[in-house]
Amino acid sequence: MNAFFKTIGKYFLPYKRDLILNVVFNFLSALFSIFSLITMIPLLKILFGLDQKVYGYISMNEAFGSLDSLGNAVKHNVYCLITQVSDNQGPALALVYIGLFMVVMVFFKVTFTYLSTYYITFFRNGVVRDLRSQLFNKTLSLPVGFFSEERKGDIIARITGDVTEVELSAIGATEMLIKSPIIILVSVVTLFIMSWQLTLFVLVLFPAAGYIIGKVGKTLRKKSMAGQNKMGELMSTVEESLSGLKIIKAFVAEKKISERFRKQIEEYRKIMNRLYIRYYLASPLSELLGTILVIIVMWYGGYLILNHTSVLGPEKFLVYLAVFYSVINPSKAFSTEYYHVQKGLAAMERINRIMDAGNPIVEKKDARPIHAFNEAIEYRDVSFRYKTDYVLKGISLKVKKGRMIALVGHSGSGKSTLADLLPRLYDVTSGQIMIDGVDIRDYKISDLRNLMGIVSQDPILFNDTFFNNIAFGVETATAGQVIEAAKIANAHEFIINTENGYDTGIGDRGSKLSGGQRQRISIARAILKNPPILILDEATSALDTESEKLVQDALSHLMQNRTSIVIAHRFSTIIDADEIHVVKNGEIIEKGNHEELMKQNGEYRKIFDMQYFVS
Repeated sequence: MNAFFKTIGKYFLPYKRDLILNVVFNFLSALFSIFSLITMIPLLKILFGLDQKVYGYISMNEAFGSLDSLGNAVKHNVYCLITQVSDNQGPALALVYIGLFMVVMVFFKVTFTYLSTYYITFFRNGVVRDLRSQLFNKTLSLPVGFFSEERKGDIIARITGDVTEVELSAIGATEMLIKSPIIILVSVVTLFIMSWQLTLFVLVLFPAAGYIIGKVGKTLRKKSMAGQNKMGELMSTVEESLSGLKIIKAFVAEKKISERFRKQIEEYRKIMNRLYIRYYLASPLSELLGTILVIIVMWYGGYLILNHTSVLGPEKFLVYLAVFYSVINPSKAFSTEYYHVQKGLAAMERINRIMDAGNPIVEKKDARPIHAFNEAIEYRDVSFRYKTDYVLKGISLKVKKGRMIALVGHSGSGKSTLADLLPRLYDVTSGQIMIDGVDIRDYKISDLRNLMGIVSQDPILFNDTFFNNIAFGVETATAGQVIEAAKIANAHEFIINTENGYDTGIGDRGSKLSGGQRQRISIARAILKNPPILILDEATSALDTESEKLVQDALSHLMQNRTSIVIAHRFSTIIDADEIHVVKNGEIIEKGNHEELMKQNGEYRKIFDMQYFVS
């Protein structure tokens, strides 16, 4: 319990006003609930013919000397009023008045109960909103490398299902620690006032019941963690299946994927069966224990009354039992919510794996702003590794402003990693990357990335309109600027031929478009951003010849007057580069322009000949 509130308690602070009001109204609700029960004492006395006539009101001013005197004065005056009504108008009408007073007490009780839930609503939804928002923002802030080890479906499960579980647990725990203890406290104080001997006997029995319930719920947290992890796997399978639906159908693999999902869902069913078997045991177990306690209290209280050793009369003992029973329900809620808290702890642990994840891409407190690129980009003896093995080893190269350099080499040689280091998607393991003579780690990250435009092999588009995809990241973009960028990218013609032009939706990840069209939208986006530094990562490798020509033409417009780093397998993209670097096994083994490298008759010439089938 301490671990739960230590973890989630910080999210409660903005809503402390709502929590305080909830406490106040819960206290008032409990108080009026007890008042309504105590009102039954004179009612039962009249029904059982036990009422004693009381005459002569006591001045309240005389009774203010002590709490005991005040209580006796109030009790005396109430009975005096009942005697007066009973003598003048009959016992039946006295019962009506007592009943009406009980209705008033219950009205106040339910009103305050509603107000307590009214304010807990703002607390509940506020905590969930903040938690989900912070979790999503944390996810966005984490480095790209974090997601190479985490499944997207599992991340989605944590943002949705796990936060919902925490929501139920947070409210349950809050109810448990606020509402239930208030009711129990007010009830127990009342029981002590009515009979401290009997109440002491009852309190000795409660720890035993709590111990039994705690033993049953001990394993719930582990079972819940296993269930939530399995749900993360299920979500990942669904996400992967939807993303790869075309391949699944093309390879007639529906049965295989369906069987894989069936096995996972069956494992989830077994885990949840074990979980809910324990969870559903909470209510009947607590009800059984509560009934046993009531029977014991009835026996012991009856024994005291029959032996004339109790301060309670029969009518007060019945009310005592009613007040005691009002402790049972919140005690049951206490035990039930204990199970919720265990599930919530498991969910919070999964959430904290993201919230507590370290981000190695850290911006310095005194980071420098940068709004323009003036001289050169320089890699100085740069080495990099993801875990153990080095992907890049001692890379040194310089890109002067306005020049285009190309990186070529076989897949896995380290070309894309070399480019990813520049916008600090990763940080170098050793060495330095300089822009205008300053280490890029000394710049503000947002300023650094604003200098760059990236066009990748797989264009990342969003389920939105053409306009919003092109204008993505440029808040002040006008319609004219978007159209001009689309024209330069050779995208304007096919856009205006769609049903709603620039307001047409392009589907999930641009699914309504061809590969060449998606790439040209991606290029239009980069053109609109107008960055001084451009990174092209295999921008044409997945296209057919016609699409490649259109995209290549768009890229030529995009690269004009820009500093470009181009990664490509197709030599048509890089043949005019100012300098070409051949990367192999994380090292630059050759450099020069196309003609120089062809004359060297080395690795570059070998790759070129393989692509064009030169024997």
